[in-house]
Amino acid sequence: MAEKKQVPYGLRKIPPALPAQHLVMHCARLTTVNATVTDLDGHLVKGLPRDRFEVYEDGVAQDITQFTADRVPVSLGILLDASDSMYGRRIADARTAIDHFVSDLLAPEDEYAVTVFNHHQDVLSGWTGDRGVAASVLGPVKPWGSTAIYDAIMAALPMADDRHNQRAALLVVSDGADTASDAALRDVRRALLRTDLFIYAIGIDSPDRRIINTPVNAMTLGELTDQSGGRTRIVHDSADVTGALAQLAEELNSQYLIGY
Repeated sequence: MAEKKQVPYGLRKIPPALPAQHLVMHCARLTTVNATVTDLDGHLVKGLPRDRFEVYEDGVAQDITQFTADRVPVSLGILLDASDSMYGRRIADARTAIDHFVSDLLAPEDEYAVTVFNHHQDVLSGWTGDRGVAASVLGPVKPWGSTAIYDAIMAALPMADDRHNQRAALLVVSDGADTASDAALRDVRRALLRTDLFIYAIGIDSPDRRIINTPVNAMTLGELTDQSGGRTRIVHDSADVTGALAQLAEELNSQYLIGY
């Protein structure tokens, strides 16, 4: 029997690499969308199976490759109006409502970030799961200045790149119309098309508004939120912000995650 010689590893022949023209790259792109389903009366519809959904992109039906009706953790960016019209009870009620929302209504695996804005934006907290942060950073806020909602949303969009959860949303709480943004409504709508964020807004349309303050523009807020898959809620007293946030929490708990 012939003796089998061991070839030192360094002398072994290595098969030649395939020419570049023979290499085939496969790249799969997963797009995810969050869906909220309501009935004709506006009530949330839960527990629908996968076969009740269809997804179209540019008029072409897409294969649904990912689906869950279970609650998916969310990263929620909170944008609170701190312009001068939010003085007194309005800012106090908003603080209390936001503190209750993050402390008692968000799920333990959720995270949030807090930004206040007037004609500038001030990021008070990046993404955190610490439920006590909201109260501590919002406590010292004193309203002043004018209102730049569009600029605040544009400045907040890049935060989504650093989030830790698949699902993400922005929440805007304001009592006035935009009066000071450099960005226009069309700029924000265009930017939202390039993100997977959905936008919610709570507009405070209080009858005790000072004459010099511009009232909240529900139609404009609705254009932003509806396009993204969120919604706008208008309350007529700042004390009602707590109830509006409870409705938002219920909606976050009832969404479907669809991937294609």
